[in-house]
Amino acid sequence: MRWGDMDAYGHINNVQVVRMLEEARIAAFGPPRGTGLPGVEPPVGLFNEIPEGTLALVVEHKIRYVRTLEYRNVPAVVQMWVGALKGASFDLHYLVQDPVTREDCVRATTHLAFVDEATGRVQRLTQEQKERLIPYTRTHQGAASSPSGAGKPTQPVP
Repeated sequence: MRWGDMDAYGHINNVQVVRMLEEARIAAFGPPRGTGLPGVEPPVGLFNEIPEGTLALVVEHKIRYVRTLEYRNVPAVVQMWVGALKGASFDLHYLVQDPVTREDCVRATTHLAFVDEATGRVQRLTQEQKERLIPYTRTHQGAASSPSGAGKPTQPVP
């Protein structure tokens, strides 16, 4: 969390929470191809390995603010797992927790799809993409798995 993420009420602003979800998603699955300079490889190469001309797009966010996420000078804890794996889309689920008390603060889902840049049409997930995601589904592990290891939170989001 950053000092500037607070709003006038002294807690982390809802818009900043969406940015935290994005940071966690990119840390876990890599940045889209062609953005930024090379860095650390993500735990699950997905977005950074999609074919040229394919976009990884957010279709929908669902966010439930369970408890106020107060500013602390340590990163929030974000756990992620894969929900529904459909033919042409998938869901990522998030649990954002207070970094000190580990109380649940935010539960969210992002619905994603790969889209052909030239046509704007949704592309079906390849078998390889599905196989990369399956280990991080709740049904596969019986509990929430994250790209950094079964049952462990992804990299804390500053």
